[in-house]
Amino acid sequence: MELRLVLTVDDVDAALALYRDVLGLRELESWEPSAEGARIAILTADRATLELVNEAQAAAIDEIEVGRRTAGPVRVAFAVDDSEATAARLVAAGAEQLAPPVTTPWNDRNVRLRTRDDMQLTLFTVVG
Repeated sequence: MELRLVLTVDDVDAALALYRDVLGLRELESWEPSAEGARIAILTADRATLELVNEAQAAAIDEIEVGRRTAGPVRVAFAVDDSEATAARLVAAGAEQLAPPVTTPWNDRNVRLRTRDDMQLTLFTVVG
């Protein structure tokens, strides 16, 4: 019924600035710090899928997008209107672009980034 990907981050404000303010995910709910400093923000991309790949396919995707095997067991991909422009905004907000944009064999324009919390993101725009 619903897929939730939970990311543990060092700085919730910085993560909100990246995912909500720059990437444009809509905030559904949030809870402010408790006495222990616990915080949560739930954002939506309005549609989620779970993509299961084996090591060979993960390596092939990394080779296409970055030129080498680099992602861990989790990589988050976002469909966006303009992957290159969105990547530039994310870099300005503190993400690191890992490689130049590429057009994939499946005809998407992809850009791979790494956030301050070491999460790898693929931004993709369908070009065909």
